[in-house]
Amino acid sequence: MLCRNRVVDFARRRAVFSSHAAAHRDAGLRLPHIWRSADEPNNVLFRFEVAGMESARDFIGNPKAAKAAQSSGVIDGEYHCMEDAGGY
Repeated sequence: MLCRNRVVDFARRRAVFSSHAAAHRDAGLRLPHIWRSADEPNNVLFRFEVAGMESARDFIGNPKAAKAAQSSGVIDGEYHCMEDAGGY
């Protein structure tokens, strides 16, 4: 799952995000990558590996997740459930 968040403050978002690592694991989510824009450091991309798409969607749709995002300073975001299309 590829995700983008525009945040008020990256350090604040990162701290709150990291504090939810156990909840992510419990939902079958593993976070191997977080990137931030070199030009806009409060524009953050991250990739979750997911055990199952249904559980990932349930996690994102949970009101607790929305509340955590709001408390961590997320201004807006988007989530894309992706599948491997191969590379070269």
